[in-house]
Amino acid sequence: MDFLSHLNAQFYLIAYLVGGIPFGLIIARLFAGVNIKESGSKSIGATNVLRVVKEKDPALAKKLGAATLALDALKGLAVLLVADMMGLSESALWGVAVLSVIGHCFSPYLWFEGGKGVATGLGVLIYMLPVETLIALGIWFIAAKTIRISSLSSLLGLAGALIASFVLHPEMAHAPVVLIALILLYKHIPNLVRLFQGQEERVV
Repeated sequence: MDFLSHLNAQFYLIAYLVGGIPFGLIIARLFAGVNIKESGSKSIGATNVLRVVKEKDPALAKKLGAATLALDALKGLAVLLVADMMGLSESALWGVAVLSVIGHCFSPYLWFEGGKGVATGLGVLIYMLPVETLIALGIWFIAAKTIRISSLSSLLGLAGALIASFVLHPEMAHAPVVLIALILLYKHIPNLVRLFQGQEERVV
């Protein structure tokens, strides 16, 4: 238990537990009466909330999708803000960032299942690498408007952020960014399989 008395360890645990909160699942159940774990892609993220709730109420679907996106991004960002205020080092903050994403992707409240990690990754990276994340958002926006495939747009944005981090900050330790990218890529493997099979759904 001495480990948990260390401030860094406490924030690592908090990051994982807060990151694991399945806001999409909660919001969809409360406001639309649907279980997104049983419909659509069965993911707990904003895209599946939008897709599933849209079948019942298109106007409500947009609101709940936006709320899910915002909350999933803010849960990682909020822990980082508090951790930074408490004086954690940059390396410890990166630990908090990575564990927030892990919590969302492998939630302790859902038997270690979870979402794709895009929104939570966005939340932590906008704090740790703001310029790179803005570049990623630009790439995502263009891809989303042209390709209209959520998973591919997200992965292209992620690739942009990763490449930009190496270009803009060649001196930094890139292991945490690479780890976040690998986690998100792993969670998107089913999407990539469907994409190569021509079966990945477009967002309309």
